Amino acid sequence: MGSLTGVQTSRSFSDIWMDYYNKFRGTGPFAGFYWFQRPGILVLDISLAKLILIKEFNKFTDRGFYHNTEDDPLSGQLFLLDGQKWKSMRSKLSSTFTSAMEKSPIVEVKDILARFTTDVIGTCAFGIECSSLKDPEAEFRVMGRRAIFEQRHGPIGIAFINSFQNLARRLHMKITLEEAEHFFLRIVRETVAFREENNIRRNDFMDQLIDLKNSPLTKSESGESVNLTIEEMAAQAFVFFGAGFETSSTTMGFALYELAQHQDIQDRVREECQEVIGKCNGEITYESMKDMVYLDQVISETLRLYTVLPVLNRECLEDYEVPGHPKYVIKKGMPVLIPCGAMHRDEKLYANPNTFNPDNFSPERVKERDSVEWLPFGDGPRNCIGMRFGQMQARIGLAFLINKFKFSVCDQTTIPIVYSKKTFLISSETGIFLKVERV
Repeated sequence: MGSLTGVQTSRSFSDIWMDYYNKFRGTGPFAGFYWFQRPGILVLDISLAKLILIKEFNKFTDRGFYHNTEDDPLSGQLFLLDGQKWKSMRSKLSSTFTSAMEKSPIVEVKDILARFTTDVIGTCAFGIECSSLKDPEAEFRVMGRRAIFEQRHGPIGIAFINSFQNLARRLHMKITLEEAEHFFLRIVRETVAFREENNIRRNDFMDQLIDLKNSPLTKSESGESVNLTIEEMAAQAFVFFGAGFETSSTTMGFALYELAQHQDIQDRVREECQEVIGKCNGEITYESMKDMVYLDQVISETLRLYTVLPVLNRECLEDYEVPGHPKYVIKKGMPVLIPCGAMHRDEKLYANPNTFNPDNFSPERVKERDSVEWLPFGDGPRNCIGMRFGQMQARIGLAFLINKFKFSVCDQTTIPIVYSKKTFLISSETGIFLKVERV
C-alpha cells in the first residue's frame, strides 16, 4: 500500500494526508509519497499548488486515475477522463452545471440530506421523480448509495489497479459496481428513448447529453469529431450524480453538526434566512440565495473544516523543475497529491484552524486571501465542474431547514467527529444525530 498503509482498516484517508502534511511541512516544496506502489510527491507549499493547478496547468492536466471505458463504461466519467477526451467533454458540459424532519425529536440528518440531494439530482440530471425523501428504499436512492459507497474490490485490488493501470486494463478489470453500472445504463437508455420517441425537451442536463449524442460536437484523441454514445452519456450523468450528491449532502450534514454546537451562529443564520425569505413572500428563490451572505460564509467554513475530497490528484506530464528550487524535479508520470484538507487546517493560513468560524470567509478576508488557500473544489481549469450546482443545492437545503427548525446536540451526537475509514471522501463513521425542534 506504500504510504497508504492502514487505510480502510486503522486510518481514514483524511488522517493520512493530515499526518504526512504535518510531518513534512516546512521541509521543502514537496515530500516523497507512495501512491499505492507508484512513487509520487505530496505538495507542501501553497505556491507550488498554485503553479500545478493554475499557472503550469498544461504540465499537470491529468488526474491519473484508473479508467477502462471498454469494459467499464461508467469509468468514462469526466472526473476520471484525461487528455483530449477530458478537455472536449469538459467544455461541452460546463454550461449545464452552471446553473421528513418532525417524525422524531432525534434525527440522523446525514441520511435525510442524502435523500434530499438524490431527489434533486434525479430530477435535474435524469429527469425522473425519485421520491427518496418519502421512501428511503426507493430504487434510485439505493443504487446511488451503493454506487458511491460500495467498492468492487478490496484494498489489495484497489492498490493493484492504481499501481499497475495498464496491466489492469489488459486484465479487463472494472471499478464500478456491476449492479450500479447496469442500473445507470438502463435509466439513461430508457430516458433517452422516451424523450426522443415523444419529442420531449426539459432543457436539462439529459437534453444537453442528447444533443451531444445527435451532433458530432466532441473531439476524440485523434482530433476527429464524434458523437456521444449511450455509455458515455451514462458516465457523464453518473458524474453529475457524484458531483452533486456527496459534496452537497455531506456539507449540509457537517454544517448542521457545527451549527448545533454554536447556537449563536445558528441564530444569526436563521435571522438572515427569515429576513431574505420574508422579502420574497415566504419563498426561497434562486435570486434570494445571493442575499444570504452569512449562510454562504457558513458553508465555506464547513467546506474548509470538512473538505469532502481532502486531496487533489494530478499527474506530471513532463519533467518539471520547481521554480526557485532547482534541485527539486517532479519526474514525468509521477502522481502529484495536494493535501488540501490538511492545508485548510494549517495555522499559517487560518488562525485557530480547528475552530468553526464563518468570519474566515467574510468578504474582506476573502479578498485578502489567495484563491488556492481554499480548495474544496480544486482550482484552475480542472476544478470541480459541479461546484456551483453543489453549492446552490446546499444553500437551498440549509436555508429551508434552518428557517423552520432548530438543531441541537443530543446524547447520540458524536463529538469530536469520527471519520469513516472505508471511503476516500470525508464521511462520518456513525452518522450525525441531532435534536430537531420546530422554530
